[in-house]
Amino acid sequence: MDCEVVFAALEKVCEDNISVMCGPSDLPYGEVAQRLVTCMRQIQEHGRALEPVVCGFTALFHHYDFDAQTPGNGYRTLVKVLQSCLLHIIHKGRYIASNYTNAFFRADHNTSEMEAYCSALCQLRALLHLAQRLMNDNECGQLYSQQDRELSQKFVQEYSSMHKACFYGRCLGFQFSPTLRPFLQTVVISMVSYGEVYGKQQSGLGMAALSLLTSGKYVIDPELRGAEFERITQNLDMQFWKSFWNLTESGLITGFSRIASNPVQVNFTLTLPPVALRLPLASDPSLTATVSPPIAHWGPGPVHIRLISHELREGQDSEELLTFSRTNPPPLSMSHLPWVQKQPRSPSLLIHFHGGGFVAQTSRSHENYLRSWSKELNVPILSVDYSLSPEAPFPRALEECFYAYCWALNNCHLLGSTAERVCLAGDSAGGNLCITVSMKAMSSGVRVPDGIVAAYPATLLTTDASPSRLLTLIDPLLPLGVLTKCINAYAGVDCQTVQPAVGSGSLSSLGRDTAVLLSDLTQGASNWIQSFLDPMRTSGGSRSLSPALGRFQSSERRRTSAHTSGQVDYPNGFEPLRSECPAFVRPTSCPVIRNPFVSPLLAPNNLLRGLPPVHIVASALDALLDDSVMFAKKLRDMGQPVSLTVVEDLPHGFLSLLQLSKETEGASEICVEQMRKVFQQDNPTPAFRKRPKLEET
Repeated sequence: MDCEVVFAALEKVCEDNISVMCGPSDLPYGEVAQRLVTCMRQIQEHGRALEPVVCGFTALFHHYDFDAQTPGNGYRTLVKVLQSCLLHIIHKGRYIASNYTNAFFRADHNTSEMEAYCSALCQLRALLHLAQRLMNDNECGQLYSQQDRELSQKFVQEYSSMHKACFYGRCLGFQFSPTLRPFLQTVVISMVSYGEVYGKQQSGLGMAALSLLTSGKYVIDPELRGAEFERITQNLDMQFWKSFWNLTESGLITGFSRIASNPVQVNFTLTLPPVALRLPLASDPSLTATVSPPIAHWGPGPVHIRLISHELREGQDSEELLTFSRTNPPPLSMSHLPWVQKQPRSPSLLIHFHGGGFVAQTSRSHENYLRSWSKELNVPILSVDYSLSPEAPFPRALEECFYAYCWALNNCHLLGSTAERVCLAGDSAGGNLCITVSMKAMSSGVRVPDGIVAAYPATLLTTDASPSRLLTLIDPLLPLGVLTKCINAYAGVDCQTVQPAVGSGSLSSLGRDTAVLLSDLTQGASNWIQSFLDPMRTSGGSRSLSPALGRFQSSERRRTSAHTSGQVDYPNGFEPLRSECPAFVRPTSCPVIRNPFVSPLLAPNNLLRGLPPVHIVASALDALLDDSVMFAKKLRDMGQPVSLTVVEDLPHGFLSLLQLSKETEGASEICVEQMRKVFQQDNPTPAFRKRPKLEET
């Protein structure tokens, strides 16, 4: 939609609402009507200030795209998000103007919703001003401010102090596909409920039960939900995030996921012992290179992997493979049944590295789309369960992924593949590992994969300012506070490495007895009832927050002076809303994060030259979008084969939401098509076609 049309419609709807609420003196709404008039005038002011800014962006943002056929960059995204907010305001304003005399019209509810969007519009105005600073200070086409350290610091300061709760309450997920909004609401409610009971002495299942019972107040009070989510995302520690996201590893959740996903005949885990491998050199297969097992931080240790295959193939039921199995009895007993037909080895092999910010999740929580990929591509998939930060910071995960890759090349016959074509695939942190494993393969002189498919990869693990990174101020799945915690954990900042206990799982505490669980349920029910009886009570005990205080507050009470807070100077006396619980964001200043094997966007050309074709699938609404655009540009300018696809209306992590919407299914299909290109290319790597099997040393 043309921006001039949108702003004209916004102006009209503001005038219409002000007119009807200031018109007849016999309107029954009184104070509510005055609130709405005040709100609409503020929206009108924001709209008039924003129109020339948006027009300026639309005239220039095409210069920052990857190419003319791939429109997508952070400047486009900010305009798109603003437009989504304006369209919601226009729709709600038209509804109010048409229905305010209706007997069933809920004046307070509709006014509260309009006030929430007014707060969101105010904050988006601030983000667009910051984006203007970026565009003015950077070279044309450059999305990251890697030279202006002061601007990046101001970006972090703004995140720390700006009010963000409005984006997690009534306005939650307004920028995303409508089919995903119920899921996002579920995630946010679950997180704030879990945050309320986090740290209490209960079992994992008991905490989940408590969370369920305390979630009711966050369903009925979106302002309280938003305020609590803001507090949690800004102030809780990394262990909370690991604990919450590892709930996706629970048997109940993965059980539902397996029911909803495609069935597979092979799905089991393996443990690779830490022994040195010998692989042929890519330049001269008659010579070999030695690949050592992972050793960083605590010395040699095993690597855990998962094998998934839609069909049983030769080698996958071999006694040799079963010696690596972590399960007992062996998982392939079904292969001995007469109706299971064994297929020949596939010429292709997909090696997968999962996402999770380097700190959470395993292949188990990514099974839903891996099962689908195995069926659609008809290839075996090997997914690596690398060690997680902060217990295992860089380079442990990279070492384990590279070792698993080399082991798979040496033992492809056990995996049901001849490995004529090998593709690396991963999402987010896994996309980073796909690229860095390939860089390590080149540096080691061994075979590189035939292609890389990276979904929304993290290629710059810093807080350098970019227009898409500004989305971390409003994104419910990737707030800046969480992003920096993950980066610092992977970099090993203030971390004491601990060797993982053998056989320990993320939910090992679920084995507590039933009596304890019943106690937890009883306590949870008591807390839940008390939360309604005592509206002044809030989670964590850190501060009192009445639902009334969580509602719309005047700008005079919420705003602070830029001159006294050391924040950005905004034009024309404008100032964004400020948070009641400022965040502490640790700077990502550790030298490790600029290591090219941590941030491949910063890698010198000689480390990237020779990469296989890289296919990137990014989302227009992802805070890491500019990572993908700039990395794709860098490879293209070097003459490296690269493609970039930008999907619309989806958040970071959309692959894990495969079954939730047609949009996520379509995005997953794009990834499948890119992998299919890798497997069907004309010139697969020949080095491993007819070579003698090399033994481990």
